[in-house]
Amino acid sequence: MTSIEETSNDHFLRLFTTTEPALRGFVRSLVPTTTDADDVLQEVAITLWKKYSEFAGDSEEDFRRWAFGVAKFKALSWRRDQGRDQHVFSDDMTNLLAEDSESNLGKLAAQRTALKVCLDKLSPEQKSLVEVAYAPGAKIEQIAQSLGRTAMALYKQLHRIRNSLVECTRTEIRKEDW
Repeated sequence: MTSIEETSNDHFLRLFTTTEPALRGFVRSLVPTTTDADDVLQEVAITLWKKYSEFAGDSEEDFRRWAFGVAKFKALSWRRDQGRDQHVFSDDMTNLLAEDSESNLGKLAAQRTALKVCLDKLSPEQKSLVEVAYAPGAKIEQIAQSLGRTAMALYKQLHRIRNSLVECTRTEIRKEDW
């Protein structure tokens, strides 16, 4: 592999891994189950990889738009393939959901950025608690027991932290005019 190919591959991987969480959510909004979304997203990734040499953009936002377009068409294709299933959205509904999701991309990106800023403003204890409490498979009762507290006290503390994060996020979005 030449260094140009390696650079192109690295660039694609950076763009894709940055875009993948939003892309996954977008695809999930267009198909009925997580398993279906995984299947569609796999097809999207393969298509993006194969056609990356044709990608004409130069920014992460260009890549995101391109990836979402590919995802929309893959979801529509999946929907046509599943057309005999009564539980699948019509093309019109899928297009409406896709447009709605695409129009919210900037807003969601701003919210994620603001939330990261606000998470960094938490005290180390609060930040650690949020990370532990929202880790996959976390159980509040077990966390509370390990901290020598009641589950209710922990729920109340997490509620106060969430409220402060919501307020901080709103303030950051207004302040930065996102």
